[in-house]
Amino acid sequence: MIAFLDGVLAGKTLASAFVNVGGVGFEVGMSQASLAKLPQAGERVTVYTHMQVRDDGMSLFGFLDMEEKALFEKLITVSGVGPKVALAALSSYAPAQLADLIAAQDVAAVQRIPGVGKKTASRIILELKGSLDEGLGGLFAQEAQLANQALEGAKEALLSMGFTTGEIDLALKGAPEDGTESSLLQYALKKLGA
Repeated sequence: MIAFLDGVLAGKTLASAFVNVGGVGFEVGMSQASLAKLPQAGERVTVYTHMQVRDDGMSLFGFLDMEEKALFEKLITVSGVGPKVALAALSSYAPAQLADLIAAQDVAAVQRIPGVGKKTASRIILELKGSLDEGLGGLFAQEAQLANQALEGAKEALLSMGFTTGEIDLALKGAPEDGTESSLLQYALKKLGA
């Protein structure tokens, strides 16, 4: 997967940006809001990406911040919502504003997104309202909770192996924040020399 592109903006259209990374040009579909914030052609740019692979080809979608990317990835999980509708949603509303509208169950506002009717707006709200009850913070709170569970699991496993709390804290210092329980355990054991 391509997580991000760091290169030079070669140009843009109404729906895409072209990023030159080491002599290779990537076409990246983006929301109108992100396209408007891009620098001038020839300037350096970093774009976070989501790659979609289908039978008829691959598409790359780009975002200037992780909040927009996270919301895009949530939107495309909804039945009947594809990347074009998700980009239209992010072109119509800022990520935080859209998350708040979904959490508030405002069907009329979500229905104003081009390509979204009442039925699709209701489906978006029904399927996403739980994960967006606290707005955009809800998306990142879930990820932080999973990371915290992995860290606690690794600590418990190390305690059961006879290591002290002080040794464990020192061994886990600098561990990757997005690590799984087993990867955190391996990281700590290497530092402990076990």
